[in-house]
This record gives sequence, C-alpha cells and structure tokens, in this order.
Amino acid sequence: MNLTEYFARIGYKEPNHKADLKTLTELHEHHIRSIPFENLSIHCGEKITLDLETIYNKLVRNKRGGWCYENNQLFSWVLKEIGYDVTYLGAKVPGLQPNCFESHLFIKVLVDGKPYIADVGYGIFWQIWQPLELISGKDQPQLPGVFRLDEDKGVWNLQKTGRRSDVPNESFGGSSLLANSLFKKVYSFTLVPRQIKDFTETCTFFQTSPESLFTNKSICSLHAATGFRALIGWTYCEVTYNYQEGVDLIDVSTVPDEEVEKVLEEKFGVVLENKLVSVNNKIHH
Repeated sequence: MNLTEYFARIGYKEPNHKADLKTLTELHEHHIRSIPFENLSIHCGEKITLDLETIYNKLVRNKRGGWCYENNQLFSWVLKEIGYDVTYLGAKVPGLQPNCFESHLFIKVLVDGKPYIADVGYGIFWQIWQPLELISGKDQPQLPGVFRLDEDKGVWNLQKTGRRSDVPNESFGGSSLLANSLFKKVYSFTLVPRQIKDFTETCTFFQTSPESLFTNKSICSLHAATGFRALIGWTYCEVTYNYQEGVDLIDVSTVPDEEVEKVLEEKFGVVLENKLVSVNNKIHH
C-alpha cells in the first residue's frame, strides 16, 4: 500500500500534499470521480471484507469500487498517511435496514483544529462533493445541492436540498430510482468515535440478508465534473446538475443484460473477474 499508487488511481497530480483544507477538498473530489460507489461483489459471488489491505488491492490495484465501508476506510488511511487527524463515525440512514448507527461509515477530519465531515462512500444523489464543516445550522452549497448539518441533543442530521428533475424519457418518470425529492434527510449520526470492528455485523447483514437494499439491487455510480452516472440493475442514468437554472437533467435508459458488463467498463472503468448477476428488486419493509 502506498500513496503514490493511490494518487495515480484518482488522477491526483499535486505533489505538495499538506494536511490542509485545500488538499482534503481536492482529494475528496478526485476520489469520488475516480473510484465508484458499487456493491457488485455481492452479485458476483464475492465476499466484501473490512480488511484494509484487501480493500486497497480491490479499489486501487484492481480498479474496482466499493461501498462506504471500503471507500471511506481507504480514504481514511490516505488522510492519516498525509498527516490528518481522522476519526471514524457511524450513521443511520432513513429507510435502510438495519436502523442503527453502524449502517453507514464516514469520517470526521480535523484541519487546523476545525472539524469537517468527509464522506466518499455514499453515491448517487446524496453524495457530498466536498468536505462539510461540522457546524450546526449552516447552509453549505455545492453543485449537487445545498447540504446542511443540524444538531439536536447530540444527534446530528445531514440534509440536502436539491432541485427539480427533468426526465426526458417519460417511461422512467415515476421510477423510485429517480425519487430526487427537493429535500431529504440523508443520515443521522453522533460524534461517538467508531472502530472498524463496530461495522462487522452490518457489513455481513448488508451482503447476506434478503431484507438488505444491497442484496436486492446491483449498484454502480460514479461522479463527474457536472453530475454523476449510475447503473442500478439494468437501469442506466446520467445526471447533469443544474443544467438549467434550478433543474437537474436525468437521462435514463435500459441496458440489455448482455451489455451490462460493457457499460460497466466503458462508463465506470470497472472490469469484473466473476460473472455479474444483475438485480433490481423493489424492497418492502
């Protein structure tokens, strides 16, 4: 494991990696535009592990992506290597089973004594593009929308206010995948420091339980300068943020099963070793 290899993977060419906010922001943006959020291992018969070296080999050397436990653990290692003060935090995600603070892993980073939230492992509409100041009640606009953290009795909520959606392909107009509501509570969390072992149970649940979002949907998403692209089951979408004032453009199409792996390679840079069985089931809780 080495930083030079990681920097090459994310296309980061800045040699002066000081542990400041500028570097943190640049690394955050490069990571989400280079390493996909994906759970394809579950649908290729592969086990997802919390072991850092395995994650490094998968995401950096094999040019795969991963989910929060993988992306944010790798990113945390990078930040620590550079010299940042980093703490793991856990969050609960509305509507996601299990309903506990270990359902999502992300990072608190101190920069010159000031706390920020970094999260390179959420994906799709709700992915933050830059670190957020850990401050309550402040609107923090980014291209995806306006993010905001609100604290109440020790529990913090991350919220996003987005835009209206324009979906030219009318057959997808009511798709739950595109439920890009103008306002959403992304997740809630406390500032209790976490260790990787705290996420063992949820990591297992998410890749084995029939109630898990991740066993019911094969997901791959990757951000770009103007928006993001995602493949969920056989549904492929490209989102352009704010393509008209106050409107996001969402281009959606269906990918034939025999072309899924070609799309993964061409649009996400992902080449799978094992056969993917795409899935996109509705989840009823």
